[in-house]
Amino acid sequence: MNYIASGRLTKMAVKQGSPVSYSLKLGDDACNPADFLGKKITLRSNGEIKCLACQAKTKKSFNQGYCYRCFTKLAQCDRCIMSPELCHYRQGTCREPEWGEANCMQEHIVYLANSTGLKVGITRHNQVPTRWMDQGAIAALPIFSVKSRYLSGLIEVMLKEWVADKTNWRKMLKHEVVDLDLVAERDRLLDLAHEKLKLLYANHPDAITPLNNEEVWTFEYPHLSWPEKIKTFNLDKQEEVEGTLIAIKGQYLILDTGCLNIRKFTSYDVSLGVE
Repeated sequence: MNYIASGRLTKMAVKQGSPVSYSLKLGDDACNPADFLGKKITLRSNGEIKCLACQAKTKKSFNQGYCYRCFTKLAQCDRCIMSPELCHYRQGTCREPEWGEANCMQEHIVYLANSTGLKVGITRHNQVPTRWMDQGAIAALPIFSVKSRYLSGLIEVMLKEWVADKTNWRKMLKHEVVDLDLVAERDRLLDLAHEKLKLLYANHPDAITPLNNEEVWTFEYPHLSWPEKIKTFNLDKQEEVEGTLIAIKGQYLILDTGCLNIRKFTSYDVSLGVE
């Protein structure tokens, strides 16, 4: 096995294209994993994890790359990141108010996406369209621009009455997709939520902008085939995974032997080998 790169894993960089373009980074090394489609690859954990924030060695990774201390102290690891309607900045209890100001009190986009069916989600405006490619969406449509993460969370929670807010990741990896008209779905949801949205507009004037003229974004992913069954690799339980690379989607490398979530193992020291 020829090891071509080694270092700490980070989330794969993505760029829209036909198909989506990926960059797999291991420390200072970077490569295009699509170059290895059809080839046998090996990813070997070298037994070291360094915290994404403080760089300290840690035996266990929390929240995709943090040591326990940073996990319990950093605002970006707080539960309101997953549930923005519980925003600590708004309540005056943010662990890092400056971070909250820079990241949460900024323009956010509420969107509809099709990964394995219709879902609603939110993202910072500067993460469009990266967020959708990271999730393995085949299509996405921005429907609101709002002035804070908190407001995006309120709209997301509202729309969850009629639409899911999570991706079925197993179906996503199998590429079990359905054909959806996202513009029609947007209009349907806005009609259902009309009265609740009207009240939200009244409570937050000039902070919520409907995006009625946005075009649908579409995405294709590099692949030779899609797996029929889903098996996931865990670098905490096995130090080495190998197989033929058949696809890349979301933040997953999909091998004929199983799938590895690169983002989950952020900060792990890993070597990449290609035959």
